[in-house]
Amino acid sequence: MFLKMKRLFSFLLLVAILSSCSEYQKVLKNEDVKAKYDLAEKFYDAGDFKRANRLLEQIAPKYIGKPQGERVMYFLADSYFQTKDYNMAGYQFERFLKSYPKSDKAVEAGFYGAKSYYMLSPKYSLDQTDTDKALIKLQNFINTYPESEFLVEANIMARELTTKKERKSYEIAKQFNTIGEFDYTFLTPAVTAFDNFISDNPGSVYREDALYYKFDASTNLALNSFDYLKKDRLNDAKAAYMTFKKYFPESKYLKDANKTLEKVEKELEIYSK
Repeated sequence: MFLKMKRLFSFLLLVAILSSCSEYQKVLKNEDVKAKYDLAEKFYDAGDFKRANRLLEQIAPKYIGKPQGERVMYFLADSYFQTKDYNMAGYQFERFLKSYPKSDKAVEAGFYGAKSYYMLSPKYSLDQTDTDKALIKLQNFINTYPESEFLVEANIMARELTTKKERKSYEIAKQFNTIGEFDYTFLTPAVTAFDNFISDNPGSVYREDALYYKFDASTNLALNSFDYLKKDRLNDAKAAYMTFKKYFPESKYLKDANKTLEKVEKELEIYSK
């Protein structure tokens, strides 16, 4: 009995799906805007955002300036977001806000528009143009809607993107230092890159690493310098160590840093005689 009921349910479900597909294709191809609107709303409410989107794309221009226009534009933007077309979602949410700045959906549109750009942000090793754009959008949302229910999530996303950009800057500096082990000409730009990183990102999670590797790069630069540059660079390396230890007296790098400092001080003894 149960098996027969299950088969009947499956059959009825298949009939419903086929009927829906037939209705969708029929409405998609005709010129009845109201029929497209009603079916798009039906699909949207059912979570079938892909088919809703196709219908909404067709009718959106027809509803510009009409009472239903606000609803259609929001559904269109959100259907792009739900189908993970974040480029179009971001663009359409911005259009919605420009057209309906006082809408009840303005806060949601602002948030999901910013989140669309957040979703486009690539991994840290790639170009961060989209990350910069996302940060601007998120900060604008945070400033515009400081009491929003989405504020916590917006701040989390902004912090994540900021950390991603910090990591890219840190990894570039570290790469200079790594190459500097084989080509000493890269050590000067490594020190400069770490200096810039530390100055530009005082609260970064990579600050400890950057201070340590700045000391490491400064030491290698000093030890491989011409004699007339060596003393000053050794003192610079020692100063880098002192700064590192001041801010991170219990650092995971402290043991290695102390060993490296011994080399620096041993070399400096030559100049104190």
